[in-house]
Amino acid sequence: MADQRDYYEVLGVDKDASEQDIKKAFRKKARKYHPDVNPDDKEAEKRFKEVNDAYETLSDPQKRQQYDQFGPDGPQFGGFGGQGPGGAGFGGDFGDIGDIFNMFFGGGAGGYGQRQNGPRRGNDLRADLLIDFETAVFGGKETITVARHKVCDTCHGSGAKPGTSPHTCSRCGGTGRVISAQQTPFGRIQTQSTCPECGGSGEIIDEPCPSCSGQGMRRETVTLDVTIPAGVDNGNRLRMQGEGEAGEHGGPAGDLFIYIRVKPHPVFERVDNDIHMEQPINVAQAALGDEIEVPTLEGRLKFKIPAGVQSGTRFRLKGKGIKGMRSFGRGDQYVTVVVETPKGLTDEQKELFTKLSESLDRKELYTDQKNRSSAKTTGDKDDGKSWFGKFKDTVNDIFQDDEDEAGPQDKQ
Repeated sequence: MADQRDYYEVLGVDKDASEQDIKKAFRKKARKYHPDVNPDDKEAEKRFKEVNDAYETLSDPQKRQQYDQFGPDGPQFGGFGGQGPGGAGFGGDFGDIGDIFNMFFGGGAGGYGQRQNGPRRGNDLRADLLIDFETAVFGGKETITVARHKVCDTCHGSGAKPGTSPHTCSRCGGTGRVISAQQTPFGRIQTQSTCPECGGSGEIIDEPCPSCSGQGMRRETVTLDVTIPAGVDNGNRLRMQGEGEAGEHGGPAGDLFIYIRVKPHPVFERVDNDIHMEQPINVAQAALGDEIEVPTLEGRLKFKIPAGVQSGTRFRLKGKGIKGMRSFGRGDQYVTVVVETPKGLTDEQKELFTKLSESLDRKELYTDQKNRSSAKTTGDKDDGKSWFGKFKDTVNDIFQDDEDEAGPQDKQ
């Protein structure tokens, strides 16, 4: 036929390709264009037919020799009719086409499909677990309740009433799949579908188990002990192997995946493996310095606050953080001091603060005099004001500028 593609081109091999190369190319092409992989794709169906025709010819040494001599239009191929590659279709001996069915369905061309009642692994399950901050840091034990399916204790997973047994489905022969054939312009095409008689199980249960209604599984709620490793954090996932859904027909159970959520701590905040916290101090401690006790993960730790510390100053306690799940060292602890302004002062305390304020004013005056003396010595211009006085003047200037820009109508 004039429009017939070259068989070597169809398989994508050279004319001197070995038998093994031809077989390898055929498997690759057949897998790509198989009708079950490309349902309702006419072009793929056509390509699959070409691949099958090409392989049936080139895999046979005698046919290949005739093809190389006469080409696809030679009389030995019967114009793609009769028992040639086109006429053979999928009938008779499937040959290596059975290997293609094995690739997709696990069975041979005769059985055409994997047994649906074979062992199958159970599904995985997910659970969320809320734990305390301390448990996340140091590890520990928790319990969790999980609802899952287990193999029925009455029928042991068969689904049949005790004393009876399922029998093989006569329609599909126990494969769970049925085959239908259809004649097309490209040859005879065979397809498979779930057996309507057994629902794909390959077995028929005449007397279902009363405990599980023939399902072979029962719902159960179990309480499991969970080991929490030290250093877990929000979003970490723990795996409990074999604690998921039960497998079918003797298959292994699935796994249980536990997603961790950590309760916030009233004092500490975790950032990666570091710990952050705020430590309140009073104005006297900030001005004079002090030795205070700082809470850490292991308990209280004495810590010296230097004199004159400012609110918001942060200190680092090396190695007082968290040891992560996948790290060898520990993080650090960062302590930010916050100077608290006292409220509800007594008369005596107010008097003391007044004296302190007056004392600070005298100190400011002494600083002004010292600045003026220094200015005379160095020749710098002296405006007779301390840094704090200059700061107050700057603030006043800002507000004065705002009032000037606002205009008379805004000052009323």
